[in-house]
Amino acid sequence: MAAANGNTVRVHYTGTLEDGTVFDTSRGGDPIEFAVGKRMVIAGFEEAVVGMEPGDSKKLTIPATEAYGEHDPRLVQDVPRSELPQGLEPEPGMQLKASGGDGREIALVVTEVTSDVVRLDANHPLAGQDLTFEIQLVEVA
Repeated sequence: MAAANGNTVRVHYTGTLEDGTVFDTSRGGDPIEFAVGKRMVIAGFEEAVVGMEPGDSKKLTIPATEAYGEHDPRLVQDVPRSELPQGLEPEPGMQLKASGGDGREIALVVTEVTSDVVRLDANHPLAGQDLTFEIQLVEVA
């Protein structure tokens, strides 16, 4: 049975960046499960599964605009170190969380640290990246 909108599917995948770096994979673990058409995964990934049958494999590249969007410089902000929680020693690559004005949690990545300022980036870590996926459909429920 081919996967179609409304089906729940189980998929193994490996995601790589343009330089071949693996950013995520389900290999070595359980396949991911999602309902096709419910926007539980990025759109291009979901669309690629439609029409596949169990055992089928596919490789596709999803442009940044259809994945996590382009990197938005408005989401990068320099914050005085004095505004950070006391005792926090920020380092580039460190992930932090903050509350937005509406109470939602915002994920931040420290990208630069000076003696006075910490640069925080609220873009998704994969924003601005074209993503290549190798997908294998394991099961259609």
